[in-house]
Amino acid sequence: MDKLDMIIRGGTVVFPDRVEHCDIGIRDGCIVQIGSLDEIDASAQHTVVDATGLHVMAGMIDAHVHLNEPGLGDWEGFVTGSSALAAGGCTMYMDMPLNGIPPTVTTAALQQKVAAAQNRTYIDYACWGGLVPGKLEHLEALSDAGVCGFKAFMSAPGDPDEEAFRNVDDVTLLEGMRIIARTGRILALHAEHEPTVSALTAERLAAGQTTPADYTSSRPIAAEIAAVEQALSYARQTGCRLHFVHISSAEAVQIITQAKGEGMDVTLETCPHYLAMTDQALEHIGATAKCAPPLRNESEQEQLWQCIAQEQIDMITSDHSPCPTELKSNAAHMFDAWGGISGAQHSLELMLDEGHLRRNVPLPLLTRLLSLQPAQRFGLLPYKGVIAEGAHADLVLVNLQQGYTIEAEHLYYRHKHSPYVGRKLNCRVEQTISRGTIVYNVQHGMIGQPQGQLISIPASQPKDTQEYRPHDQDEHQVVQSTYSATSLQYNQK
Repeated sequence: MDKLDMIIRGGTVVFPDRVEHCDIGIRDGCIVQIGSLDEIDASAQHTVVDATGLHVMAGMIDAHVHLNEPGLGDWEGFVTGSSALAAGGCTMYMDMPLNGIPPTVTTAALQQKVAAAQNRTYIDYACWGGLVPGKLEHLEALSDAGVCGFKAFMSAPGDPDEEAFRNVDDVTLLEGMRIIARTGRILALHAEHEPTVSALTAERLAAGQTTPADYTSSRPIAAEIAAVEQALSYARQTGCRLHFVHISSAEAVQIITQAKGEGMDVTLETCPHYLAMTDQALEHIGATAKCAPPLRNESEQEQLWQCIAQEQIDMITSDHSPCPTELKSNAAHMFDAWGGISGAQHSLELMLDEGHLRRNVPLPLLTRLLSLQPAQRFGLLPYKGVIAEGAHADLVLVNLQQGYTIEAEHLYYRHKHSPYVGRKLNCRVEQTISRGTIVYNVQHGMIGQPQGQLISIPASQPKDTQEYRPHDQDEHQVVQSTYSATSLQYNQK
């Protein structure tokens, strides 16, 4: 057998369909062997990682991250953002097109973003393009340039900068869907009905009603439902593939699930903050816990967990939306505060703690939500999102028996605020491996220099079907994965 670069020995490995005690052999950044202790030649390794007592999972693929380069100076950048992601067990992220200046709505802006990320990200990444008014003519060129999909806001993003990202009007959304459908790309949607949100916001501000509860009531579930239904109607007309981001209500999940049952090509995500916090956190923690859609009540939260148990949610993403701390702490009132949560560093830990340790959600289901299904949806299989021979060695080692309390000093964000500071977790990421290289461990923090690569997905993809077949398992336990066998381009410049 050829020499291995690394062996991960003695861990409990989480596959999409089972949990198994085995070793993992790595060479040239890829997994080349999976087996028991006596199946891997101990004399052939270069590095041995002792995973005794730890669970080994595929690294999280975070499909919804807002890093603020280029152009925003003191905001979150690629070094700090990717460090936080890696420290949280993430091995790939997809950077949204807004919150940088210029937003990624042209190929020139995409090139600026890629240049800003060069040699400054610890893990692999892809870029979303943007659908905004006045830029429809750039969609096909962005698709050809390898964006992972497009993002649009159905409500105002709230950024006052004149160059910033803008929400779509109905004409732009419908025509944009027609163009995106021709490319075969996915359109991701922030689904809140702008007429409802803007009217309710104006009413509350006019009445001087600016408490956390007032903010929450200005963005009701009804606004989410109205936007979801409108987008599905447009998708039926255009054939556009859809992905709904940060869905906050079980009612919206059910509507999207029904559309899937009708044969529509649509997926959805929810976020750890909706599963780990309620609207009471906004009352107690303040603006650090402000997001849009807002946190919901405990009953809604439990219904989301039921949706997860019923496998109606496709993936979990962070929607990491950082800002300088003063945009939270110095706001005149809740409506004025920045509306995003800094959470990327703790997504996987929160889901293991809240999902597996507290609610007995099976580990294979969590790895599907965090890794496999994002990879499947965005054309990253068979290289990303799964522990299998031939896949990239993108792995996270987690201790499920020893936890810690999150402190500000643990945060790798540029601005050290998070609604999770002070929260006790009953698990911890011990080590993150990106393409066979250790990029983080809990003892030393970030290791080495940033070597993450841009991943571009070609616009035209021949579709194949791969069966993920576990060893010695019955036919009914096979996990089907649709992917493009030639889907990835790795750009290292």
